[in-house]
Amino acid sequence: MRRREAAIMDKEHQSALKFRVEDVNESQKERPPKSSLANEVTQTLALTKPMIEQSYSMNKDRTNLSKVPLPPSAALFYNGYSPQMEVVESCQSIYKLNMYLRARKDDVNAGVPGRFLHAVIGPDICDVGSVATTIMYAFYLNESLQNKLFCTVPIINMTRVDMESRAELKWLLDACHVDQSSLVFLDEIDLSYYDLFGSLKLVLLNCNKLPARQEALKEALVEIFSCSKHDDVYSWVKSATFGEEASCSTLIAEKFLLTTPEILAGQRFSRLLLAGILMDTGNLRSPLSTSKDNYMATLLINGAGRYGCNGLYQILRYKMYDVPELSIGEILQKDIKKWTKIGKLISGNSRLTVLNIGMSSIGISIAQLLSLDSTSNLEISHFQRLEKLSLLLIVSGYYDAEKNFKREILVSAESVELLKNLIQFMKSSAPDLPLKILHHRDLREEMKAFEVDRVTSRKTIERLLEEYIEVSN
Repeated sequence: MRRREAAIMDKEHQSALKFRVEDVNESQKERPPKSSLANEVTQTLALTKPMIEQSYSMNKDRTNLSKVPLPPSAALFYNGYSPQMEVVESCQSIYKLNMYLRARKDDVNAGVPGRFLHAVIGPDICDVGSVATTIMYAFYLNESLQNKLFCTVPIINMTRVDMESRAELKWLLDACHVDQSSLVFLDEIDLSYYDLFGSLKLVLLNCNKLPARQEALKEALVEIFSCSKHDDVYSWVKSATFGEEASCSTLIAEKFLLTTPEILAGQRFSRLLLAGILMDTGNLRSPLSTSKDNYMATLLINGAGRYGCNGLYQILRYKMYDVPELSIGEILQKDIKKWTKIGKLISGNSRLTVLNIGMSSIGISIAQLLSLDSTSNLEISHFQRLEKLSLLLIVSGYYDAEKNFKREILVSAESVELLKNLIQFMKSSAPDLPLKILHHRDLREEMKAFEVDRVTSRKTIERLLEEYIEVSN
């Protein structure tokens, strides 16, 4: 009985399904036929639509991130957090990028015969944003120009040895599977040689003025690509792009979006651009970040993977201050800003007074910094003299054992009087900035360490230093 009822229901279901399909077919017949032009357009679109195949594999992460205080995110919730294992998707766009980098490295090794060296170079302070944009903009120019006379090469404006001390850059390039052996570093190519024979075409990226050691190459400039415009230093350069965004990675991502949007689908490819945006904009919290920065970061969110944008930013910040084998000078040099003020004439002398102030940001506590070497205070003073700084402010931001964020500063001055002047200025100009003194043994009398409120940002301290320079004689 039950079998008979089931058979009857199955026949009714098939007839209903048949009726619906016939209805659809009838409706298709009633539609007017497409024009031949419409058919041609449809066929052309179908032929030109890029086909992207994805495959996935389970890889063991080469870097242990268990110590990084990753914030909670939907990506971690759905993908699961394993410090050692990661699901990795294939990325044709990174494969294509690596093929390009390898080919250009071979060209450089051969001396770029019969072509112009079209070198893309950024500022000499190589951070995540400048390295990412140097690689990506060179790749974009190579793909878009299709000029056989140009050998377009990204030049990383640092030595390969210096790269060893940049944990955040090494981690990012590894995480994006960029072939680091195919990159061309500044010490691996003689740009002046190509300039001497008139075969150098230089693209200045992410800044408005060539670094001092490349200033002699200014006549070879053919393009400037930057996010901000200051003085028109190189007026003869016809191709100049000045955006209003906080990150050049945003502008480059937009160029890929308008020309080859499918290339941004690759997770590792988009991760490189996304990392540049996040680091340039302070995780999109900088007052300089724009709606376009936010839009592009959202568009590239696949690049964040299981970490999410906040997690990716946190990893890069942590790696930036991961200093297990660095000297004190290398730690202080990693993230430093400088200000200079020319003062009055010294009485009885023809020289002007000069005030040089530097601010180094570190990701470890002041106590840990001082414990790295038995002569840490002398190392700090030595670094200060090498950088010719009247005042050095070391700003520490780190997480303690309970994963609570802490902010500390160490002030080092060339004289006790200058030290007292700065501390007095900070107390009077920023009463909301509590300076709780930290007692450390063996600190020189020209040095003082303080704990400040954890909500005090580096930008706040920067503004204080800028105000101090303005009122100083």
